[in-house]
Amino acid sequence: MLTVTEIRPNAQRVHAEPVTAAIPQATLATLTWEAQLSCDFEFRSPRTVLARRQHRGPLLVQRPFYPEGPHTCHLYLVHPPGGIAGGDQLRFDARLHPQSQALITTPAATKLYRSNGPSAQSVNHLQVASASCLEWLPQETIIFSGAQAKLQTRVELAADARFLGWEIVCLGRSAREEVFDKGQLRQSFEIYRDGQPIFIERSRCQGGDAALREPWGLQGDPVFGTFVCVTRDAQSIVEKLRAALSCDAPGRFCVTALSSAIVCRYIGPWAEGARAYFMAAWRLLRPWLLDKPAIAPRIWAT
Repeated sequence: MLTVTEIRPNAQRVHAEPVTAAIPQATLATLTWEAQLSCDFEFRSPRTVLARRQHRGPLLVQRPFYPEGPHTCHLYLVHPPGGIAGGDQLRFDARLHPQSQALITTPAATKLYRSNGPSAQSVNHLQVASASCLEWLPQETIIFSGAQAKLQTRVELAADARFLGWEIVCLGRSAREEVFDKGQLRQSFEIYRDGQPIFIERSRCQGGDAALREPWGLQGDPVFGTFVCVTRDAQSIVEKLRAALSCDAPGRFCVTALSSAIVCRYIGPWAEGARAYFMAAWRLLRPWLLDKPAIAPRIWAT
């Protein structure tokens, strides 16, 4: 069943009268969206340019921005519907050619709505060539209670490519005190260098499951996130990061050194806390990794 709102004007005001109608399954399938966006970045001295973009459906980009000079291209992904419903499928592909540098973010949180059965899927495939650097800094993803969601991000790096990126998930709408008591989230965040895995994280969150509230799980906190910085000097940098990192946001935060990456993790009550911790780490790691200060995307200030 789908509830349709019919708008009927009269002399005094606009009157909204709900009309309930049964929608055939075949028709319901046509209401879903499949959106794809593919972008190529190239270094054309002295500038990194968006050399190619191709899209189908409601997934777009604004024009490139250069708030820190020509070498680093800032790009904002835009999904005009504002949310992903059951049955929708979004795919974003980015390819950075040699020596290019790009920072990709979103203007707002991504929302995955509750579903009566079909799953919603968002897939990101990011390829970073030799001597290039990608910063993948999307705002949080909010999983509504009752959603059937699949989130996949795969990063493929050349031997000397660099990467900083985070993923933040909020189970339920914290601002409305909504609890994720039904639905399911499956998430994967994978990073490969020259075809070899250096970081693979997969999670499955079932609405109402004990793992969401028990001490060995999320302890009742709805927000979790992971920030990864790929570097060959992880062990030497992680101690400096731990000593310098300071943030008053609520939640739990830790920093771990792997053989080829620094991994920062957050669990807490608010997405703002995850962003605050990750941005504090980003401001410290970016000068060490890229030899340039952290310049926040302008869209974050609007």
